Amino acid sequence: MSVETLKKALPEYARDLKLNLSSAVAEASLDEQQRWGTLLASAIASRNQQVIAAIAADAAKALSPKAVEAAKTAAALMAMNNIYYRFTHLVGNDAYRTMPARLRMSAIANPGVDKKDFELWSLAVSAVNGCGACVAAHERVLREAGVSQEAIQAAARIAAVIHAVAVTLETDVVAAAVTPAAA
Repeated sequence: MSVETLKKALPEYARDLKLNLSSAVAEASLDEQQRWGTLLASAIASRNQQVIAAIAADAAKALSPKAVEAAKTAAALMAMNNIYYRFTHLVGNDAYRTMPARLRMSAIANPGVDKKDFELWSLAVSAVNGCGACVAAHERVLREAGVSQEAIQAAARIAAVIHAVAVTLETDVVAAAVTPAAA
């Protein structure tokens, strides 16, 4: 499995996604660790086995084992945090925002990679998971750390492309299962 196999698996109607996936893998505003960590964390957030396997295979060639672990950690913690903080944002009752979350997330303090990289990956996963409160919080931390808007946008763009690839591949599997074969 590789990114190339993902591109080949995409149907012709998703030609733009093939091009966008190539651009995501070559994103110049992120260094190699930031780019591949964002790709991997976003793939995990997509929940698509094919996408995860392909991105993980290529990411393992570009990332240290510590960085792979940190990208997985970002995806795991944001899977939890995005639900919880989206709840506190959407419920409309400020009392929940002032209550302790009581969710263990000590890995955020010591992710095993540069904090900026971990924050980029957390932002990308939060974008995939649709948590506006988390996206805003991670964007603020990144900007305060001196990360450019272009790099932040690149992480969000990668998340969008990976999510779209996952949705398209799943759609084709489901459509093939329910569409009778041509006679």
